[in-house]
Amino acid sequence: MNFCVVGAGAWGTAFAVHLARLGRSVVLVPRRPEQAESLAMARENIEYLPGLALPAALAITADLSAAVAQVDVVLLACPSQALRVTANRVFAAFGETRRPRLIVSLAKGLELDTHLRPSQVIAAVFPEAVASALTGPTNAGEVARGLPAAMVLGTATTNEFVGEVQAAISGPTLRVYTSDDLAGIEYGGCLKNIYAIAAGCAVGLGLGDNATAALLTRALAEMVRVGVSLGARAETFYGLSGFGDLVATCHGEWSRNREFGQRIGEGRSAAELVAHRKTVVEGYRTTESFHGLCVARKIEAPILRETHAILFEGKAPALALSALMARGLKRE
Repeated sequence: MNFCVVGAGAWGTAFAVHLARLGRSVVLVPRRPEQAESLAMARENIEYLPGLALPAALAITADLSAAVAQVDVVLLACPSQALRVTANRVFAAFGETRRPRLIVSLAKGLELDTHLRPSQVIAAVFPEAVASALTGPTNAGEVARGLPAAMVLGTATTNEFVGEVQAAISGPTLRVYTSDDLAGIEYGGCLKNIYAIAAGCAVGLGLGDNATAALLTRALAEMVRVGVSLGARAETFYGLSGFGDLVATCHGEWSRNREFGQRIGEGRSAAELVAHRKTVVEGYRTTESFHGLCVARKIEAPILRETHAILFEGKAPALALSALMARGLKRE
């Protein structure tokens, strides 16, 4: 089974390293030719995963057409707002006569304006291919170093090849489950980034462990309510892509979304922070997109609504907290 990872940020590089460590045939395709040349020469991703030696067996090229020539599975490791452009590049590289057997999104965010999940964006570009998503509580650095982790591979329908992919990407340090609730695992991966920003705000405000625990508990309840309203299954959000990723992203000091929220809680503005970042905070634009979706569908999501007010309406985090605490009392 031949793999191609498109996108050489921290997560794309880490997953390519993981596959190479398992002995799989894998090509890593950076977006920029100069980045591909740098990675190939240094055998290290100095920008995103400094200090990690890239395996000799990991092929690196910026030539997308050559990379997908014999590939069975394509993994798209790019920000969600760049997914459609990236998928179109991959589509063009395949040409008219051949398609991959499986296209896997590693993104965690909804597309702006359309509110489409990553697999839906892929399906729009590749209507004849099987689109899927791989998600869960995985810090890129830990996966790259071979620390234990677990993920879930979601597809709308299961077949024998999905099981083969599950086996091929699993190993001693990464256990992969499958799910046919594709919407659920993608919504979980999107929503947890929003709530991680909110948790970061609580940390930045110095609210203490009690407040953070209460926030995450109610965030999980809101995640389930929103997801079910959008057609997902409730039990999915108690798994790796929901509760698991929520815990990791809200507590891990490596989390971009948590760190972003913490800086806002400490007094920085969201616009200022976004303007001066090299790496993408997925939860920022996902908050905008999900808020629009919830408004359009009339879904009640108070934590999401207040996070949107902080990020895009200039509301002070302390006032957002007060609004949440002052809501009408009810049964849990």
